[in-house]
Amino acid sequence: MTQFSLNKSDALKHDVDQPALQKRGGYSRLLPGLALTGAITGLAIWLGNFPSLSHLGLSALTLAIVIGMVVGNTVYPAARLWCDSGVTLAKQRLLRLGIILYGLRLTFAQITDVGATGILIDALVLCSTFALACWLGQRVFKLDRDTSMLIGAGSSICGAAAVMATEPVLDAKAEKVTVAVATVVIFGTAAIFLYPWLWHLNEQYHWLSFTASQFGIYTGSTVHEVAQVVAAGQGVSPDAENAAVIAKMIRVMMLAPFLLLLSGWKSRKEVQQGGQNGGMRNITIPWFALLFILVAAFNSLDILPHSWIPPLITLDTVLLAMAMAALGLTTHMSALRQAGLKPMLLAAILFIWLIVGGAGINQLVHHLFG
Repeated sequence: MTQFSLNKSDALKHDVDQPALQKRGGYSRLLPGLALTGAITGLAIWLGNFPSLSHLGLSALTLAIVIGMVVGNTVYPAARLWCDSGVTLAKQRLLRLGIILYGLRLTFAQITDVGATGILIDALVLCSTFALACWLGQRVFKLDRDTSMLIGAGSSICGAAAVMATEPVLDAKAEKVTVAVATVVIFGTAAIFLYPWLWHLNEQYHWLSFTASQFGIYTGSTVHEVAQVVAAGQGVSPDAENAAVIAKMIRVMMLAPFLLLLSGWKSRKEVQQGGQNGGMRNITIPWFALLFILVAAFNSLDILPHSWIPPLITLDTVLLAMAMAALGLTTHMSALRQAGLKPMLLAAILFIWLIVGGAGINQLVHHLFG
């Protein structure tokens, strides 16, 4: 039997709501990490105003993750004990709050523009990527089922959140989850820099007939994490960024039906093998994606005073940049060694499929139904 839950951390473990923080003064442990991500955000926003950097597609969000990675792989390990709780809060909760507030930049008219085409593209990318992960992982690389499925879930849906949400359904071991998350972080981070470059190359050589909005849908349907989609889309154009976020939110909302189907499949396998039914399994509904849609719907009603919108958008940019900084701080080069060769090769092939196969799916659907 399957149990639904609205888990505020989207099944990401080690959230800041730990018993230690319930103790006296526990919440003060958040301040050093939030101060660090805030400082990196301030530097990134300041640097992002330089034309020489903005012309290279280096937005505040991209710069925040770059600076975060530099700090994370140099001085941050020494300060991690004091900063980890606040950095985790920024990477998880502030990111989701930033995505919710991102709805203030959009209207239902823009969401409708993505519409059925975006849903079809997301569904085809999800199904093809996950199926490829299961086949390659088990048949070609001889990986175990859980590792193959966890890497497939992270690549095909929404990165680390999908990996962590899939883990209780599969009853996977912690080390397999760590490997899958490492692959998502590595290749998803590469996508932040690769996709804007691909856009500019395509603009120059006209390989594919992508408009900025269509390239945004392509980005949202193929890049791993929500945060990575925002950063990659921002490196292209505002139209691409908006379409990318909408397409990604549709993809994120496919997590719940995916987990339902996976849970049903696993229960049937257990029965066929003579075991007991898996019993109660928690399925995490991506609540922040639903709230994002509600905020966009509210914004479409044009109720808020127009003078409120710019400050709220600025706040949203700060929250997202802090999440980028936190993501950079926790992206360690040692993850390459920890993941091992075969899982990395599987994730690399899936990454290539998302770029090449995802572009083909996008072009085909736009050609047939656009």
